[in-house]
Amino acid sequence: MSQVKLQGNASGSGSVTIASPNTNSAFTVTLPTLTGTVSLTTRTVQVFTSASGTYTTPTGCTSILIRLIGGGGGGGGSTANTGTTGNNTTFGSLTGSGGAGGASNGSPGPSGGAATGGDVNIPGGMGGGGAPGGSTTYAQGGHGGQGAFGGGGQSSGNNGGSNGATNSGAGGGGGGGAVGGNSAAGGGAGGYVEKLIVSPAATYSYAVGATANGGAAGTYAGGNGAAGIIIVMESY
Repeated sequence: MSQVKLQGNASGSGSVTIASPNTNSAFTVTLPTLTGTVSLTTRTVQVFTSASGTYTTPTGCTSILIRLIGGGGGGGGSTANTGTTGNNTTFGSLTGSGGAGGASNGSPGPSGGAATGGDVNIPGGMGGGGAPGGSTTYAQGGHGGQGAFGGGGQSSGNNGGSNGATNSGAGGGGGGGAVGGNSAAGGGAGGYVEKLIVSPAATYSYAVGATANGGAAGTYAGGNGAAGIIIVMESY
């Protein structure tokens, strides 16, 4: 134990001793007893790329974040045949509608699908319009509409449209035109929905918007609209 001694001055007498506490003793900290199972899992993910069914919330899950997009519309076939409208993607009350199919013969670009029910609702992008061909040039087909995940199908003159990227919900490209002929419009993209659900229900019904066919060739065929997707992020 150390000490500091203070002496009195000329106007006083005596002394004061200050003793520091003893720090040589051992101290013990007792933590509370932990019982039960300790889990390090904080998040899991389920992805649905086709079909329909029932989603079951995992045991212990406290919230789910759903991201989904409707299917893209098919691109039109040049000079004939409109692409098929995209299919809806749903999860419970959330809906990403499919994009419209592209029409043939120089038509304007079609609309993208609507989006409803989420915290974030983004309509799908429009497909590009068809164009008239010149006397010595090919008309390029309209591009497929872009959704939240990109992936729109492309086209060129004198060729068919390409498909939207797999499970992107994007539209297919429109068929290109021959010399002097009109090209077709690309399909619209599906609508995108994002929703956080706290204290989720035990089950939810779901359906993934399937691939939509492009218009068959008049001169050139349109590309297929991409199927949608559902992504569920589960927190514990």
